[in-house]
Amino acid sequence: MPHVEIKYSDNLKINIKEIFDVIEQIINNKDGSAGVCKSRAYPCLEYKYSHILITISLLTKAHRNKEFTLALSNELETSIKTHLKQSVYFSLNIEYSQAYYTTNVHLVDDDILAGI
Repeated sequence: MPHVEIKYSDNLKINIKEIFDVIEQIINNKDGSAGVCKSRAYPCLEYKYSHILITISLLTKAHRNKEFTLALSNELETSIKTHLKQSVYFSLNIEYSQAYYTTNVHLVDDDILAGI
């Protein structure tokens, strides 16, 4: 279950949901075991220079090596930038979990996980 966080200056005219969908699709096309991407966006009201920082957190797995990561990064950057219609400082970081990271699902009876 990857995590995606996007922090950006609020002057950007972007469709964050489209970018979330593009990121999730690319990750799952490259790695069918990835699953849903839990995604969050943080527009910044006070900033200096137009910018966007995208951080993608993945579980450490043997097949997610340097070649995988570089290919994923290149494809993500190219695809995301097609959704940016104005000049912006762009940063993309792919990071991997540490040994004691825990991720799972907590379900409550008669409740459904919310998605948008």
